[in-house]
Amino acid sequence: MKNIDSAFKYVRTFSMLLVVACVGICCFSVYKSFQLVSHIQSKIYILSNGKALEASIGERKDNIPVEAKDHIKTFHQYFFTLDPDEKLIQANITKALYLADISAKRQYDNSKESGYFTNIISGNISQTISIDSVMVDLNQSPYYFRCYGTQSIVRTTSTVTRSLITEGYLRNISRSDNNPHGFLIERWATILNKDIKVQNR
Repeated sequence: MKNIDSAFKYVRTFSMLLVVACVGICCFSVYKSFQLVSHIQSKIYILSNGKALEASIGERKDNIPVEAKDHIKTFHQYFFTLDPDEKLIQANITKALYLADISAKRQYDNSKESGYFTNIISGNISQTISIDSVMVDLNQSPYYFRCYGTQSIVRTTSTVTRSLITEGYLRNISRSDNNPHGFLIERWATILNKDIKVQNR
């Protein structure tokens, strides 16, 4: 009887350990399966020119510095890239104004009233901008930024190189076709805009 009782205890203990081990293995398998599915769903493949490119899904906070700087660069390139073509000027300014608030519209209106765009068209002037650097403070929202750029103004007789420094704030808004980064430039102002070199053509 003692042997039967001790054998029963051993079998019961072994059975309990086996059940616990099975439950542990099942839980671990389910966890790893969910982890694998989540990892697979975070990647997508894009077909470009017959080649499959892998793209990863990330949270917006991971890309804020890059997107903020690109938003600022895009706005300045639209706003300051001008050619002697009224439709092109209007198209670029319209794209730029989707990325900023009334402060940019006010600067555009002031330039228009002073005849700046008329002079570009009548004088066959081309203007481009190269963004040297963008500084964004992400510690507090809205994010303060300062943009450093170099303008090149090509006239019939000369090429003028100008230094441009602007500042403003970035506010988060919803993304759209006209504003893919989901930022809006506020309180935009020009700190410095002066000639640094004039070269005869």
